[in-house]
Amino acid sequence: MNNVINGDSHFEVVDFSLPQERNVAKIHPVSEPNVCSNCLQEQSQQFNPDCHLCFQLLLEPSTSISEIFAILRQWNSESQSRILLLTEEILKRGAHINDRDGLTDMTLLHYASRSGAEGVGNVETSCQTVQLVLERGADVYIRCRWTNMAAIHYAAFFDVAPVLQLLLKASDSIDIDAPCSIYENGGPLHIAAINLSIECARLLIAMGADCTLKDDLGRIPFNCIPETTSEDLKEKAERLRLLLREAIAQMNDRIPSKVTLQSLGLKIGDKVIVGGVKSGTLRFCGTTQFAQGIWAGIELDEPVGKNDGSIGGVTYFHCSKEYGIFAPISKITKYNDEARTNSACSNRKSSCSSNVQSSKLDVSHVTAKVDTGLRVARSYPPTDCYKVGERVIVAGKKSGTLRFSGTTEFASGWWYGIELDHPLGRNDGSVNGKAYFVCKPNFGVFAPSSKVKRLYCSFASIHPIQVYLNVYRIEQITTLKEQNTDLGCE
Repeated sequence: MNNVINGDSHFEVVDFSLPQERNVAKIHPVSEPNVCSNCLQEQSQQFNPDCHLCFQLLLEPSTSISEIFAILRQWNSESQSRILLLTEEILKRGAHINDRDGLTDMTLLHYASRSGAEGVGNVETSCQTVQLVLERGADVYIRCRWTNMAAIHYAAFFDVAPVLQLLLKASDSIDIDAPCSIYENGGPLHIAAINLSIECARLLIAMGADCTLKDDLGRIPFNCIPETTSEDLKEKAERLRLLLREAIAQMNDRIPSKVTLQSLGLKIGDKVIVGGVKSGTLRFCGTTQFAQGIWAGIELDEPVGKNDGSIGGVTYFHCSKEYGIFAPISKITKYNDEARTNSACSNRKSSCSSNVQSSKLDVSHVTAKVDTGLRVARSYPPTDCYKVGERVIVAGKKSGTLRFSGTTEFASGWWYGIELDHPLGRNDGSVNGKAYFVCKPNFGVFAPSSKVKRLYCSFASIHPIQVYLNVYRIEQITTLKEQNTDLGCE
């Protein structure tokens, strides 16, 4: 009987009884791939998935786990794009999910994490395979004894960001800065910087990786970006430098957020109550681009949220749609029996009140105690309001020219829009599709009046390197008093 698997046809599916999975992982002896006689005559020592005879051999019950591991070692698109099928064939033969290849000491999760590399494998198939082995109980922390690399390090090395996201979710990001001895005890972000893995670097930063963590040589990830003569790689390296510069500049805002969490007895990953009603898991704490102050990002237990951890195109954490919500840190309390009781009581009161029938009341004159964000609250310009065209400095670090002064739709209060002298901004003068002024991409930034000061002529411009030199300076925390629910805030 003929069948098609992953685009391969004209081979016979062989049924055989499935052996029971072993309870203990083992290291499989080194073997060569099982290659058909036709390919051997052509002096090919590699298994060819496009050869029907080779493919038929793969499906034979006599083909061992060691021989399939040998196919996984083949670094070509034909083999790597079939990572899911090869993994399933290994598991069919009773392999433990954490079995190792005797030559590389890599597990199925290690192989799957690298298989989505650009130009070699298929990212979607790689993600499916990672999801499969994680669901089967693969150890996300297990390391190859030759390279000391865990799956998270392989994903960062080969810049497979969707796989990295799955791995971080599986570990609750507790290994996001896990050191690797072969890289001088640098973390995944060091590895991403060394290999110009921009997408993984972007994800690691968004998920809270420490941009100031030093390896054994005293280097932070920024220092690990290689110098290159290739024009394509030069452009990639510069983009990565800009990304890390901005992340470093924001580290001084992260330090207060960590202190704030500690003072509340909280940490990322804790179960919390939002506003005394909604329960969920704390996934983010820090400053944001949509409003001032320290904000908490929560993955709710039920789909009653407003986003997926992203606002205005910026990702602060990852969760399913309508499970994410943001709230001022003051609205977050640790989940305990008392909070659970209050939450249940609140839900009961809400349910009871909805059943009460009463006469119609005129509520046209009643205003909400908390601004819902469905309308813009009246805001007045600050006393020392600067004029458009003036030279200013933002947060004591970034210099530029004032291009906008007024209220906005993305947050309440009085905001300034600045065209920076260097590409250290976050937009082109537009937020959520609305243009407030026009400038080049990454040259625009918005800031409240408290963050903007006049730049006198003796300081014509501030070079971006000063951002790096100021990373340990902690600014005063500003408390946000107004909320904006249109942005997914509580």
